[in-house]
Amino acid sequence: MESGGSGGGGKVFLCLVLALLSVVSAEIFFEERFDDGWEDRWVKSDWKKDENAAGDWNHTAGQWSGDVNDKGIQTYPDYRFFAISAQFPEFSNKDKTLVFQFSVKHEQKLDCGGGYMKLLSGDVDQKKFSGETPYSIMFGPDICGYSTKKVHTILTRGGKNHLIKKEVACETDQLTHLYTFILRPDATYSILVDNVEKQSGSIYSDWDLLPPKKIKDPEAKKPEDWDDKEYIPDPEDIKPEGYDDIPKEIPDTDAKKPEDWDDEEDGEWTPPTIPNPDYKGPWTQKKIKNPDFKGKWKAPMIDNPDFKDDPDLYVFPDLKYVGIELWQVKSGTLFDNILISDDPDYAKKVAEETWGKLKDAEKASFDEAEKKKQEEEKIDDEKDDAAGNESDEDDDEDDDNDAENAIGKHADDTKGDDTDDDTDDEDFSKHDEL
Repeated sequence: MESGGSGGGGKVFLCLVLALLSVVSAEIFFEERFDDGWEDRWVKSDWKKDENAAGDWNHTAGQWSGDVNDKGIQTYPDYRFFAISAQFPEFSNKDKTLVFQFSVKHEQKLDCGGGYMKLLSGDVDQKKFSGETPYSIMFGPDICGYSTKKVHTILTRGGKNHLIKKEVACETDQLTHLYTFILRPDATYSILVDNVEKQSGSIYSDWDLLPPKKIKDPEAKKPEDWDDKEYIPDPEDIKPEGYDDIPKEIPDTDAKKPEDWDDEEDGEWTPPTIPNPDYKGPWTQKKIKNPDFKGKWKAPMIDNPDFKDDPDLYVFPDLKYVGIELWQVKSGTLFDNILISDDPDYAKKVAEETWGKLKDAEKASFDEAEKKKQEEEKIDDEKDDAAGNESDEDDDEDDDNDAENAIGKHADDTKGDDTDDDTDDEDFSKHDEL
């Protein structure tokens, strides 16, 4: 028994050692949890500042959270452009796995706006960081109306931004959610939402980063004798003689001339017409399968002379900055727990320590806030109803007074009706002149 227990303990110890080695071996290029001193690591851009359209950032845990001391940065106020970035030691993901992860919370119940972040390469003037600043990767949720509720994943190559061709749904509630993009040296990728893989594949097939390997032969032309008509008129189907002479309507043989009909006064009587049961509409020739049909002609595919494979397609050299650049009508998006690493296991560990640890408590905090909000709205509605009832009583009293006044006025008006008529005539005359 002791031997078995010792063996079990050894296995546990080995697992702990392997887990520790995994964490130790992980290379962390950037990690931000927005604790005290975060402003020393981030640069707020002056973009749109001259137009009084530059937004700012609150350091907060938000209106509801799993831990009031676990803070991020939140956009404010409404109708603003937001741009902020942080620098890290420059690196390339060549021969490495790249993991980009962060959490987003749309407290404002976002109708239309983004919650994405960017990785940038080379040298960037952070004070001028804007929507025009070139980037290498853009990743994160984007919401607009009913049609757009997706995770953006844009990769830049040759100065062009390429959007992923697959749809990846994002979360749309008012709670914190975690977004993870993993790009591997074999050019495969994974997109995770709340630590669950939602999409995966190859960047060769899911982005148009390279010209296609095959293209339609631009020199090819459809042969003159190529018959691409699937159906043809039946040569044996001939229109019957006299078909076009069949009238659409015929006189109603059951109709009778009315007894009171007078030909001299009413004209010659003719029976009404009814649809002709023999009329079948315009004649159309039947169609049959074309025995010479060869199918729809397509130009043959040939090797694309412009295609050149690139084993480093996944590589983004000189990665140096992480940034947030947004336009929001309704502010209130909160970013936190940003990680750039080469180890998906470490990213998962961070996810469990942050989002995973606090999500249930945050949901409870949100539910409590919603309950309080509903109770306050109910009290306000009851006050409005009470005020409305008082107003109705006042209106009834006013109506009674108006009725009495109207009766009195009518009594006064009936005195000297002739004079009033003359005055009314004068008033109408003036109105006509105007």
